[in-house]
Amino acid sequence: MNQLDQLKRHTVVVADTGDIASIAQYAPQDATTNPSLLYKAAGMDEYAELVQGAVAFGRRQGKGQDDVVAATIDKLFVDFGTKILDVIPGRVSTEVDARLSFDTDATIKKAERLIALYAQAGIDRERVLIKIASTWEGIQAARELERRGIHCNLTLLFSFCQAVACAEANVTLISPFVGRIYDWHKKDRGVDDIPVEEDPGVASVTRIYDYYRRHGYTTQVMGASFRKAGQVTALAGCDLLTISPELLSELRASTADVPLRLDPETARERGDDKLTLDEAQFRWELNADAMGTEKLAQGIRSFDSDARKLAALVAKAAQVATV
Repeated sequence: MNQLDQLKRHTVVVADTGDIASIAQYAPQDATTNPSLLYKAAGMDEYAELVQGAVAFGRRQGKGQDDVVAATIDKLFVDFGTKILDVIPGRVSTEVDARLSFDTDATIKKAERLIALYAQAGIDRERVLIKIASTWEGIQAARELERRGIHCNLTLLFSFCQAVACAEANVTLISPFVGRIYDWHKKDRGVDDIPVEEDPGVASVTRIYDYYRRHGYTTQVMGASFRKAGQVTALAGCDLLTISPELLSELRASTADVPLRLDPETARERGDDKLTLDEAQFRWELNADAMGTEKLAQGIRSFDSDARKLAALVAKAAQVATV
């Protein structure tokens, strides 16, 4: 049995891509998208018709160019998500604009807009996770959205305090970024690699998983942003793992053993003591974590940059459509 099939026995495997063909190839349970992935996919010839359909929708909804572009992007995210749901049995994660990361009310409004568009496409909200950056404002938006029956995936999560606050907010799922934590520590130490058994990204997800299981939180943990297959297999047993097509291919090509690494019984014995955070304590703890602070800010900037690139692509497509 190959490593991918072994991993699926312990963990829900999620495809980390916007390329529908790649998702169908590896038969994951769920799939995740973000502005970076959608920008890449939207530039592929095979999705030109999807982009044009979203542009046509945006032109019907918007009055000025900014309105047209915003409506088109919302529709594009939902149309990609709908197509992805045609080839997977589970859920798709759709991201809120990174520029709303510090605006609770605007995040709620955007999430409800995306869910409404999914409903118009005949997609039940149970099959959609709204991705929101794990800022204090984003976590509070997710708290309210969960109360309204809209399930959330809190992304750009690097620090333990973010994970604690998300669990207290009863969010459905969190996405700690293994690879970006690894990148930061590798650069900080001035080394080319960190062995998996010492990997701070792997250790971060393990700590969060143990804490959640020890204290009975229902929030699921989905390790994300992997740099190498060994990081993935070191977290076998995590609730979910979202994996790029490149690493899915590598896992499928290997028959090395994938033993269970995380399990509820062991977690309950080694998880941290209960921690409760108000806003001031959350901000203090995040500020004290240089890696978490830097990577959260960098991640928001990166997603915003690719969202702007996607907006430019959409604006160009809208101009072509009028010619």
